[in-house]
Amino acid sequence: MNSSLIHVDGKILAAIDASVYADSVAAHAAWAASRVGAPLQLLHTIERASAARGADLSGNLAADDREALLLKLTELDEQRGKLAQQHGQLLLQEQQAKVREQHGVEADLLQRHGELVDSLLELESGVRIFVIGKRGEHADFARGHLGGNLERVVRAVHRPVLIAARAFRPIQRVMIAFDGSATTRKCIDMVCASPLATGMRVDVLMVGSDTPEHHQQLEWAKQQLQQAGFEPDMLRLEGRVEDVIREQVSQRSVDLLVMGAYGHSRIRSLILGSTTTQLLRSCQIPLLLLR
Repeated sequence: MNSSLIHVDGKILAAIDASVYADSVAAHAAWAASRVGAPLQLLHTIERASAARGADLSGNLAADDREALLLKLTELDEQRGKLAQQHGQLLLQEQQAKVREQHGVEADLLQRHGELVDSLLELESGVRIFVIGKRGEHADFARGHLGGNLERVVRAVHRPVLIAARAFRPIQRVMIAFDGSATTRKCIDMVCASPLATGMRVDVLMVGSDTPEHHQQLEWAKQQLQQAGFEPDMLRLEGRVEDVIREQVSQRSVDLLVMGAYGHSRIRSLILGSTTTQLLRSCQIPLLLLR
């Protein structure tokens, strides 16, 4: 078993912001914490103001006026910082109360300054699963764009990342997207080793041609899951990967999709076009991504 995937003493860390995903992120994190018996922490980050500034219009001002203007701008920045911190604390406290009342889970609160990705990387050693929303408060919902932080987080961290759907619903059926690669074998290993999916229906879907190698890979996955106490449904279908996965998720009423995230090859440098990105955009259920 790969020790980088299963951390039995790690926490569930949920990234909370002011987006419409906040309730769902907290609920999915509380569900995960309950399933694996891990502590829950809710994190809010206050990103630094952009260093980019407009043209310097103070050049024509007298020295005293320029100094007074700069002082006012500094005071304004300080006020904005205090308001952002207060707003973040209110967001965290609201979600803390909701997971306690609705899920019976206690959560610690943490607020940090800086980029979300940097904070998650600094905290990663003590984390079992990250939970994040598909889109953040600044995402372009009308165009269906993913949150910028989401792709950066998934590409940067090495712990599993649970991507919350728009709304939480009970999770009873899990599908593992499997292609025989090392990453998707880790998906099988994690489902076998973690209490997250204990007692659930599990489907294993391979999208590929009918070859002896694929049959052998599917048989390995089936044996691993059976030894862990599951009775998996094994599927092998042909077609465009993201289309087949999306169709089977809908037809089989899957509640959670487990799959490998961006690989370590040249695809890692791509922002758009990968199977991971397409499924993140189109799937209406939570995804558990593994590297």
